[in-house]
Amino acid sequence: MTVAVSLAYSRSAGRQARLAIDPVVVAVTLALVLVGLVMVTSASITLAERQVGDPFAYLDRQLLSAALGLVCAGVMLLVPLSLWQRAAPLLLAAAFVLLVVVLVPGLGHEVNGSRRWIRIGPVNFQPSEAARVALLAYVSAYAVRYQEALSSTWQGFFKPLAVLGVAAALLLVEPDFGAAVVLVATGTLVLFLAGARWRDFMGVAAIGALGVAVLALTSDYRVRRLTAFMDPWSDPYDSGFQLTQSLIAIGRGEWFGVGLGSSIQKLSYLPEAHTDFVFAVLAEEFGLLGVACVLLLFLVLVLRSLRLSRLAAEAGMPFHACMAAAFGIWLGLQAFINVGVNMGLLPTKGLTLPLLSYGRSSMLVTLAWIGVLLRIHHEVMASGRVGSERGGA
Repeated sequence: MTVAVSLAYSRSAGRQARLAIDPVVVAVTLALVLVGLVMVTSASITLAERQVGDPFAYLDRQLLSAALGLVCAGVMLLVPLSLWQRAAPLLLAAAFVLLVVVLVPGLGHEVNGSRRWIRIGPVNFQPSEAARVALLAYVSAYAVRYQEALSSTWQGFFKPLAVLGVAAALLLVEPDFGAAVVLVATGTLVLFLAGARWRDFMGVAAIGALGVAVLALTSDYRVRRLTAFMDPWSDPYDSGFQLTQSLIAIGRGEWFGVGLGSSIQKLSYLPEAHTDFVFAVLAEEFGLLGVACVLLLFLVLVLRSLRLSRLAAEAGMPFHACMAAAFGIWLGLQAFINVGVNMGLLPTKGLTLPLLSYGRSSMLVTLAWIGVLLRIHHEVMASGRVGSERGGA
């Protein structure tokens, strides 16, 4: 028996259609957003008081971003996937415009040595967040249109990767090494799932690993980050400061945490406590139990996306399958990297934890993409090619 929630809406005069909403995706998304609002408030309350005199300043901004993001999700829910597929070339052009504009002096806004934002009035918007969705939509449309070439020739696999490579190069100029790695890795995995050959995929994986190593070792900044990650305690007051403070916070949390609002590390010890390292504050205040619950929510959302991708593929809807897989892969990969950085398993990347970390651009785009995911679910269920026993949770 299906557990999909059906809402009636008018498709045309005198005719009703059923909008199938996946309740699991909705519930998990809202849970993560609410946890994020609580943790952003807790992690930033002292900083906000010191900076602007309002302890809830970051909560107000994040709450507004979440509200606007939910509106965007509702709009995306009404946009047919066929429109995304037809608009793929325009989305590609728009993505490159966004990535180039941010590098133009006077248009791009620099923060902490990185030119990643465009200032729109009082708000900074990070174009790479929207550009990523547009680029992955293009990759998904390419995989459908040129499926035969993708699955039979190396040229069919490397052409979209060349596009992603150019986009990654623009991200590296900002610089945003983490976003570049996540974009290329997600796009490559989507192409592999869409039918690329094993030998082409493994070749690209080897080249990519070598390229990442070269990029990391040819920049003094990245070398310092790498060495700090390997042994943060060798320089705990300089290059290893962020990681050592994060590890202290996680260690203090033990099994059940020190309690909401009782974190010590967020009191000017842990830099970027409300953005990149909000997970460490979560671990300190809620312990292993809280961490396990949040990670379980992320796992459910990732698996739900990949399951929807499989259902779409079985229903003969390859573009829907690629888009759902792209979201699931991106979400899982970015969450894994952020948590890995917080725990000292990976070098610092400057990536937010989706839906939890403070970041207006990230919140808006992630919720909009979840709206696309819900639209995919609706169209797959409405296609009549998926049995009711597969339509439920």
